[in-house]
This record gives sequence, C-alpha cells and structure tokens, in this order.
Amino acid sequence: MPFRNLRHLRVFLATADLRSPTAAAQQCHVSQPAVTQALAKLERGSGGALFERTRQGFFPTPRGVVLRDRLDRAMRRLDAGLDEIAPRLKASATMAQLQALIAVTEAQNTTLAARALELAQPTVHRAITQLEHAAGRPLFERSSFGLLPTRPCRDLAQAARLAFSEFQQAEADLAELDGREQGRITIGALPLSRSVVLPEALARFREARPMARVTVLDGPYDEMLASLRRGSIDIILGALRDPLPIADVVQEPLFTDHLAVIARPGHPLSDRRDIPLKVLSAYPWCLPRSGTPAHAQVAALFAAEGLALPESIVESGSILLMREFLRRGDGLGCISARQAEAEVRNRLLQRLDTRTRWPGRRIGLTVRDGWVPTRAQADLLGEIRHAAAGIDRP
Repeated sequence: MPFRNLRHLRVFLATADLRSPTAAAQQCHVSQPAVTQALAKLERGSGGALFERTRQGFFPTPRGVVLRDRLDRAMRRLDAGLDEIAPRLKASATMAQLQALIAVTEAQNTTLAARALELAQPTVHRAITQLEHAAGRPLFERSSFGLLPTRPCRDLAQAARLAFSEFQQAEADLAELDGREQGRITIGALPLSRSVVLPEALARFREARPMARVTVLDGPYDEMLASLRRGSIDIILGALRDPLPIADVVQEPLFTDHLAVIARPGHPLSDRRDIPLKVLSAYPWCLPRSGTPAHAQVAALFAAEGLALPESIVESGSILLMREFLRRGDGLGCISARQAEAEVRNRLLQRLDTRTRWPGRRIGLTVRDGWVPTRAQADLLGEIRHAAAGIDRP
C-alpha cells in the first residue's frame, strides 16, 4: 500500500485544500521541505503527479482528485474515532498502531493479535501501550479473560477498519486510471443468490473485466452483516431483512421470491392436489435456518393455522443437502422455488401442489450506508441488477 503514513495523507489533504505547501506545512505543524518530501513519496506510490504546480498554487490533477475524495472520506471517519478518545491522537497515531488496535480488539489477546498480523508479540504490545500513553487513558480492560476493549476503543477500531477499506478502494481507483485491475471485490452471497442471480452476473462481469478479482463468501447472515459493517465484505446479495437490521446499512430490493414445498419423485403426496398444511405437517421437514426470513415465513404459516412446527426438522439453506436428504426418505423441503428450479427440471425433486400461498420475500442488495463503490464494484453491481431485471420485481 502507498498509504502507510497517516501524516503524509494529512499533508496531502491540507495541500489539496489550501493549494499551498507553505500553508499546508503551517496547518500540519511540519516544515515545508517535509511537505515536499511527503507529496513526492505519495506521487511515487500513487503512480503519477497528484498536483499541477502553478504560480497560482497547487491544483489536484485528475489522479489527485480521485485520491483526495477517497482520503477525505477515510480521514473524516478515522478522525471521528480518534477525537472521541483524545484529539491529540490525530497528530500522533500511526497506521501500525491502529492495525495493532484492530487486531487486539478482535482477538482480545496480544499473542493472538500478533499471530494474525505476523508480528512479534512485543511489537503489538508496544503499539497498544504507545496508543494508550498518547491517549492518556486505557483502551482495554485487563482481566483474566484477556484484553476487553472499552467502548471508545471499539468505536475507534471500527472507524479504522472502514478508513483502511477506503484506502484499499483508493488504490483500486488509481489503478483504474492506469487501465489496471487492483484490489478485490468481496460478495456475501445468501443461498438463493448463489444459484439464481450471481452466476449470470459474474459471467458477464468476467467478460468485461477478465482480470478483476472477485471473492464470493457464504455463511449465516449475521456473520456476513458483521463483515459488511467492518468493511471486509463489500456487498451482501440475498433475502432482505424487515425491519432493517441496523441503521448503518441500506437495502436495495431487486425482485420478489416465493417459497415452495418440494419432495422426492414418487413421494406419497406426489399425485395429490391442493394439499393442506395439516397433512404436510405429518412428515419430517428440511427448513431454512432459524433466524432467516424463510424460516420465519414457515413458522408464521403454521401458527396462522393453529399448528406447531413439525418436531422432526433438519435446518439448512443448502439445496444440495436438502436434495440428498429428501431423496432418502419421505421428508419435505421448503426452499425458494427458483433455487430448486434446476433440481425440479432435472427430475431430481418435484414441487408439491399445496394449498399454501406463500407471501413474497424481497431479494436484493445490502451495502454500508454512504459506501461509494469503485468503478469495478459499480460495474459488478450493474451486472447484478441486469441479471435480476428479468425476474419479477417487488
């Protein structure tokens, strides 16, 4: 990363704002030669000139504008966290200290944090001690269970994570100017999206950007939401939550999905029509995990008819596990009708004709509030929206 020195970044932003290295030196309490040196290092690391030097002042080049916008967002976020602990930290905190703070906050142990950072334990311990000394207050409570971060410490760690995410996006933005791919796009994919929207979107995106690095993660929604808020996931694609789970994310509906009841071919209920829920409740079930909108829909439908959920339940969002489970007995599955399309089409499973009329589930995108995508991220979002355009909208 070219953005390892926070003081250099502050000097750059001051120069872009004041259009004068002399004024920037005064504002940042450094010498003018130090400003010149900092800008030269940033320009080497950024791949080109960041300013046009004129008699009227220093004016950001297009490259400088891209970098200024990203760094301004990052430093505003970071400074809010530093101010909460001690304003003087804005002048003294280093990238290495903040990385150590994040690692110890997550691990609650300096040895584990050092291992995660691939550093020596005394190095991490020293970084935390220096931060606490500069702040004039403890950032962690020492206990027999480890180092427990205080609330301001957790807030600063979160601010630093998101600032570092902006730094990575800045690298991608600068690479885009040079016609290069930089960075990685990380998508948290909930079960339906992995088989319905995302494959087409990724195929089209790969045609346009063959060198872009994309990582698709799966897992429980709560884990992916936490990763999204930390900045380690860019986008979550799947069933939206109602109400909104937390105020610092936004949701964008793409289409409405409906659940279906499925079974193996030749199931005892295969030839029946308009099957009531009471009959279905007598069989073992494979349902989506507790806490998901799909599971909540199933529970609400049983409750509306005065029925308890079946006692024999396997919980999973995997169509592969559900298919193999159902093929080995007379169990029933409840899953997105679109997610089961391939299995039904290939006669591996069949959809039962039930009396139940499932309400729709909104499927869409979840991103951080205020998140500004890079060009590559925006392109992938466009392909996801295009892939969803042929599906019924909410």
